Amino acid sequence: MADDKSKAAAYWKANLRLITGCLIVWALVSYGCAILLRPLLAGIPVGGTDLGFWFAQQGSILAFIGLIFFYAWKMNRLDKKFGLGE
Repeated sequence: MADDKSKAAAYWKANLRLITGCLIVWALVSYGCAILLRPLLAGIPVGGTDLGFWFAQQGSILAFIGLIFFYAWKMNRLDKKFGLGE
């Protein structure tokens, strides 16, 4: 029983670490690149517009979709590691 609790605690700790990492990446892309760093990225052309505008309009959405797939992939690996795979 104590082994199950320690295994569950380790699983939850790994899950929270993964969520925290994904949220940090999301915040850096959506707020950092699109809002805070926009003046610095304004001189870099991408698809007929500047990189800051591109991050604000499409880059953050693509990064979010990428994070969804990354999270699902990592959670599947984490589930298998802790014996919770489907």
